[in-house]
Amino acid sequence: MIKVNLLDSVTDRAKGVAAVEEKVANPHNQTMLMALVIFGLLAAGMFYDYHSSVSAREEQQKDKAVQEQVQAQMVAVNKERADLEKKTNDIQARINAIQNLRASQQGPGTVLREIKSRIDSIPGLYLQSVEQKGAELTIKGESPNEVSVTNFAKSLEFSSGLFTNLSIETQREEAKVDAQPSNSSSSTSSASKDDPDAPKPEVVTFTVKCNYGPAASQPQPPAANAPAKPAAQLAAPP
Repeated sequence: MIKVNLLDSVTDRAKGVAAVEEKVANPHNQTMLMALVIFGLLAAGMFYDYHSSVSAREEQQKDKAVQEQVQAQMVAVNKERADLEKKTNDIQARINAIQNLRASQQGPGTVLREIKSRIDSIPGLYLQSVEQKGAELTIKGESPNEVSVTNFAKSLEFSSGLFTNLSIETQREEAKVDAQPSNSSSSTSSASKDDPDAPKPEVVTFTVKCNYGPAASQPQPPAANAPAKPAAQLAAPP
């Protein structure tokens, strides 16, 4: 029969634990253990710092790349915008040139045609002069009566905005007798000389001032333009 000494095994185990405790309690061993712990912590901290730095650097590089890409896109957009603005300015300059050319073509010929078409429709109305300074027109003429002047003023006033800011001045004057009068006029002149109280022929001279604007010839309400005063109210007493 085999006998096992359990007491010796327990005693040996206690001796082993005591040996370990003795080694741990040794100041030299404690110093070495503390140094190993500190070194491990330092190594872990250095590794974490290195990893964090590498990660931050990669993020910065990614952000930088994104910013450079956005900046390149902005440069391209600004370039396209500048090209578009240049094209728009060129087109606007051409439009202005065309408008100026059309405005310059609306010269005295067009004005005279517009005035002549209205004078021809009123019998007895004679045109003496037309003066144009920019958009301002001064029309001078004469008529045997004030009704013709009034009709002429109305034709200018109701021209769909072609003639605006209308003003009329009229004055009665003695009709000028030609140097070589006809038989009827000579008889009338001789009768006037024979009878000093006989009425002398008179004409109504008129001056019309207005603005001529062919580009703005759109229908406007009558209140927008000052109505022409009747020639009878402005005529000087005989």
